[in-house]
Amino acid sequence: DHEESYDFLANFIDQVAGKGCKHFILHARKAWLSGLSPKENREIPPLNYERVFEIKQNYPELEIALNGGIANLEQAKQLLESVDSVMLGRSIYHNPYQMSYVDQQIFEKDEPIKDRYEIIMEMEPYITKHLNNGGRLNHIVKHMLGLFHEVPRSRLWRRYLSENMHKEGADFQVVLDAYRQLTV
Repeated sequence: DHEESYDFLANFIDQVAGKGCKHFILHARKAWLSGLSPKENREIPPLNYERVFEIKQNYPELEIALNGGIANLEQAKQLLESVDSVMLGRSIYHNPYQMSYVDQQIFEKDEPIKDRYEIIMEMEPYITKHLNNGGRLNHIVKHMLGLFHEVPRSRLWRRYLSENMHKEGADFQVVLDAYRQLTV
């Protein structure tokens, strides 16, 4: 809880890299082990991207990934000018469709972007296999709640799934019915 100097971090990296580790994922926000909840740890300690950039600059032979507070692909692309990779954890969870644009925006590839309905239909075999193996629909579908983030009527999609994905016997039809909530 009390260590946050650059020298402490660099010493840690020296020791671990000296034993063969070449890839480091650095959270840009100091985590407090006592006194803050996990949610508070994501919000209260300030982000310090500059420290991560300095580590990358001083250890160019190591792969340095930056984690913490990255809100979208535009910000990720900007940060990739200073580090090897970035992590978009919560941002992707709340808006998974933005991953459809990764090839174009980050890797500058001219790939066609699938629409959300195509993605839903591509999930059907995976969902069906999961259900046939004894899984429950909500195990997968809860991760699809943000698929229509910022799309008109997306609240109806989320509500329908939330109210129906836990029901006994819920199957892929629930996902299709949720989609229909958007098109009615």
